[in-house]
Amino acid sequence: MKTIKFPTAQTILIIIAGLLALLTWIVPSGKYDSLSYNKLENTFTKTSLSESTKIDATQENLDLLEIKIPLEKFTNGDIWKPISIPNTYKQVEAKPQGVIAFIKSPIKGIIEGADIIFLVLIIGGLIGIINYTNAFDAGISWLAKTLKGYEYVLIILVTTLVAIGGTTFGLAEETIAFYPILIPIFLAAKYDAMVPLASIYIGSSIGTMCSTTNPFSSIIASDAAGINWTSGITGRFIMLSLGTLICILYIIRYAQRVKKDPTKSIIYNQKEAIEQHFGSTTNDSLKLTFRLRLILIIFILCFIIMIYGVSQLEWWFLEMTVVFLLGAIAIGIIGKIKEHTFVDVFVKGAGELLGVAIIIGIARGVTILMNDGQISDTLLYYASNATNGMNKGVFINAMLYIYGGLSFFIPSSSGMAVLTMPIMSPLADGVGIGREMIVNAYQYGMGLFAFINPTGLILASLAIVKVGYNKWLKFIMPLVFILLVFTMAVLTISVYL
Repeated sequence: MKTIKFPTAQTILIIIAGLLALLTWIVPSGKYDSLSYNKLENTFTKTSLSESTKIDATQENLDLLEIKIPLEKFTNGDIWKPISIPNTYKQVEAKPQGVIAFIKSPIKGIIEGADIIFLVLIIGGLIGIINYTNAFDAGISWLAKTLKGYEYVLIILVTTLVAIGGTTFGLAEETIAFYPILIPIFLAAKYDAMVPLASIYIGSSIGTMCSTTNPFSSIIASDAAGINWTSGITGRFIMLSLGTLICILYIIRYAQRVKKDPTKSIIYNQKEAIEQHFGSTTNDSLKLTFRLRLILIIFILCFIIMIYGVSQLEWWFLEMTVVFLLGAIAIGIIGKIKEHTFVDVFVKGAGELLGVAIIIGIARGVTILMNDGQISDTLLYYASNATNGMNKGVFINAMLYIYGGLSFFIPSSSGMAVLTMPIMSPLADGVGIGREMIVNAYQYGMGLFAFINPTGLILASLAIVKVGYNKWLKFIMPLVFILLVFTMAVLTISVYL
């Protein structure tokens, strides 16, 4: 009898797209009016179902629209996306997405996600070039000798550093580049591939969940809620510290169990295939020569430059992609790789991540289906009404679950903030809690669901590591439950302090 295999990431996303297309036939279409700021003219554009009108950019007009956001949040560029106007929801003509729209959605998603897709492909080419030079193998051999007996330090360092990146500037999509580099190092330390996957992905997720200075999450959400982004930051620092500690202990506990007995690995049946794909043995004959050290330094510099550019220079995917492309060319020159060989190796390396790129595109297509069906605002309208009459403890935990559920449909943190905060944050006034608690519930709800959200980054990450979604769920669900109970306790205590 043949065993039924769990579907691939691509198939899971296609199934989700199909279900969402069906949902557009059931959920009524609806829209909130929106408001956007024109910096050149210093005016607002109010867009409703039938028309767009320009009004003066004044605090008085914001107050008339019941938008409790200071004018300077718009004029200084903190809020650059259109926001929803409270109490303006209207049902509109239904736009159900049929078979043709469903078929087109992955292609539309690939086109719309071209920026991150090209980044992934260029990173794949860079990884192929650096592997060709044997710099990785030599570096791994050196690192394995240096950390002998203290391999757990890798888990602490990687998880902590990625969490810091997540909480400060929203390190998320960029972590796609880390997996091919770090997996061989963890395999050489006698861990399985689940350990580096967890260290990177969980580190990013807990960091973004407890964002402190992240402009794409805590800052834009606070601005859209009409409060200073430093409001509630102490609580988020405490959540970040304790949450990261819980995650590190969870990963180390699993890693040590696998190291003592490899058969305890959740992906033990894939052990040979993964080790063959990534390499797991150290080559003692390889010396870390000056040239190989220089190659590794350039490689590391690519990430340092990328992180600096994103956090300080307002770079995004175009600039990041250029950095990795130039890094590959520089490494090819230093490694004395011939032009024909360079092109062949680079293209082959990019091809290794083509499956990941397609997954990213299909995930974008799911969001496009929902937006075209105009059900996002409807879901938000019903979610905001569901909290009427609740006491503050029940209310804040309801908001946690509402944001977790909404993030399945709206995985973008900045998109979620500008769409929901003008609607949700005034609800805090009615139950007698600070609006920063809505910002916290938004971050924690989205962050917790991000650990398993198939419309987010997890399926693309799993595709790189060659691990199935079902195996990931088996590994991560106990941690998600622990963090959920911890988060609910923190939120409940916070609203009564």
